[in-house]
Amino acid sequence: MSPNLIDPAANLRAINEELNSALIEAGRKGDAVTITAVTKKQSPEQILPALAAGQRVFGENRVQEAQEKWSALREQFPGIELRLIGPLQSNKAGDAVRLFDVIETVDRPKIARVLAQEMEKQARRVRLLVQVNIGEEDQKAGVAPRDTDAFLSLCREQYGLTIDGLMCIPPADDDPAPYFALLAKIAARNNLADLSMGMSADYAIAAQLGATSVRIGTGIFGPRP
Repeated sequence: MSPNLIDPAANLRAINEELNSALIEAGRKGDAVTITAVTKKQSPEQILPALAAGQRVFGENRVQEAQEKWSALREQFPGIELRLIGPLQSNKAGDAVRLFDVIETVDRPKIARVLAQEMEKQARRVRLLVQVNIGEEDQKAGVAPRDTDAFLSLCREQYGLTIDGLMCIPPADDDPAPYFALLAKIAARNNLADLSMGMSADYAIAAQLGATSVRIGTGIFGPRP
C-alpha cells in the first residue's frame, strides 16, 4: 500500500471493531484493551491523523527519537500517554522517567535500580512493566519465564518498585496463544493486572487471552518508512 493511501483513522476504527468482537467472544468487556499506537520511525505528520481521530496512547522504541518527536505534539494535543516499548539503556533512564508515562521494558536488576533512583530523584511515578522473554530467544531482551517471579520480588523488595504488569513478544513463527497464556499465568500468580501483549498480526488472540494493551504499528500506520 502506498503511504499516501494509508488512513490511520480508518485503520483504528477497524482494529477497535475487531478487538470488540474478540473481547465479546472471550466474555470480556469491550473496553478491556487499550490500543498502543506504535510510532517508531513515523513522523509527526504521519501521526497527526491518529491524534485527530482521538488516539492518545502511543509507544516509542527509543528515548531520543521520542524526545525529538513528542514535545510539540504533547503541547498541541493534551492527554497523551507515552509508553517506552523498546530496550532501555541505564544512561537514558533519567530521560525516560522525565518523558514516558509507562516503561514496559524493565528486564534486569541494573535498570530496576536506576529507575528507582530516578523516580525518587524526580519525584515522578512512572508505571512499570517487566519484559518477559517468553520464548527464551537469544536475540530478545527480557527475563526468562522461570526467573520472573524472583525478579519481581527483587524489584519490589530490594528497590521498592511498584510493578504494574508484564510485557512479551512471542516468537515470530510460532502460534502466539500458548505464550500469551503463559504470560497471563505468570501475571496472575504475582497479582499483576496489566498485560501488554499482542501486535499487528495477533492482537485479537492476545485480547482473548487477557491482554490489557496491544501494541500496533503497521496495522495503523502501514509499513515503517
